[in-house]
Amino acid sequence: MITKHEQILQYIEELPIGEKISVRQIAKALSLSEGTAYRAIKDAETKGMVSAIERVGTIRIEQKKKENIEKLTFAEVVNIVDGQVLGGRNGLHKTLNKFVIGAMQLEAMMRYTGPGNLLIVGNRVKAHELALQAGAAVLITGGFEAGDELKKLADDLELPVISTSYDTFTVAAMINRAIYDQLIKKEIVLVGDILTPVESSVFLELGDTVGDWLDKNRETSHSRFPVVDEHLKVFGMVTAKDIMGSGREMLIDKVMTKHPITVTLKTSVASAAHMMIWEGIELLPVIDEQNRLQGIVSRQDVLKAMQMAQRQPQAAETLDDTIAKQLILPEDQEAGGGYQFDVTPQMTNQLGTISYGVFTTIVTEAANRALRAHKRGDLVVENITIYFLKPIQMESTLTIFPKVLEIGRKFGKVDVEVYNTGVLAGKVMMMCQLIDR
Repeated sequence: MITKHEQILQYIEELPIGEKISVRQIAKALSLSEGTAYRAIKDAETKGMVSAIERVGTIRIEQKKKENIEKLTFAEVVNIVDGQVLGGRNGLHKTLNKFVIGAMQLEAMMRYTGPGNLLIVGNRVKAHELALQAGAAVLITGGFEAGDELKKLADDLELPVISTSYDTFTVAAMINRAIYDQLIKKEIVLVGDILTPVESSVFLELGDTVGDWLDKNRETSHSRFPVVDEHLKVFGMVTAKDIMGSGREMLIDKVMTKHPITVTLKTSVASAAHMMIWEGIELLPVIDEQNRLQGIVSRQDVLKAMQMAQRQPQAAETLDDTIAKQLILPEDQEAGGGYQFDVTPQMTNQLGTISYGVFTTIVTEAANRALRAHKRGDLVVENITIYFLKPIQMESTLTIFPKVLEIGRKFGKVDVEVYNTGVLAGKVMMMCQLIDR
């Protein structure tokens, strides 16, 4: 049976792109409470189906595919720059393919401005008008207003005119940052990218018996199956260990493990790997918000995805990538020498000393490299204990000495010492889970 929440999401999905919606409208249309409608609209916003804009309302936008995530809608731009929509609200759902900085003469500016573009410019009224006529939206910086004629033109052409109090340079940097953040998200492998979908998954139902488990085991050679009800809601997991000593007629729901550990489509593969190693699980059911089975993911799938991700070139660089690049082992270093790391201003806190997050990442990366020299495979940090840490100033050059104290089949223990100009500045103990390939 479809829930009220699902009913609202389905209703929103069927709305035309660009349609404006409200809590009251949905509650009235579907005869539901406003609280239920509000929660569903917030969920739709998380899924990228709608965008909420201050002083405008909530509009239905096109869901972006993962490979096209670096493109923004004009509605998203409004939220990024804390903007105010002056005209052309019916075009907020449209996607921009390029933004143009209006810092040149008018004729030159128009050569670069075309359909699907966003012209970022100050109080240049003629440029606003020509951009709209060329099929581009306009973002007016510096908090300037637009005239009534321009607003009417924007409404007629369904091209947004947005005003923001930020200057042109800051706005361009904010939009670039938003696109860059989306590129980083795009590169993170999620369970939804690698799962075996529910249509291809093998599972048991609550009314099935141990005999049904034996039949499926013989057909597939698999020994682990999710247990669902008639609505595909997950109630348990059953393995070979669970059915030992049970007769063929025993009901599955009497022997299954209830309330199993599950993941969602948006769980990162790294998190799934950590769960599987920590709990000793070989198979995880993948569920949606209503606990319905979406598919399954195996330990083998997860490890393969992690290895593939490490070999892929990155379009965007995270802070961890930057730190890893700057942690170097000098070529002229004597045997047993340490890694070197230069503390740049961007890696410090408001006091000008190294931030705790950066320090933790440095010692983690050094410990990982030390463990990889002894054992191939992937690592998941389980525990970090910082015993000692002195304030480290910006533009200091650190020397990091990781020492492997213990290494087994599944765990590794590393001691890391950090020196600043020959003086001990930090000491850390780290435990890692080792994931065999």
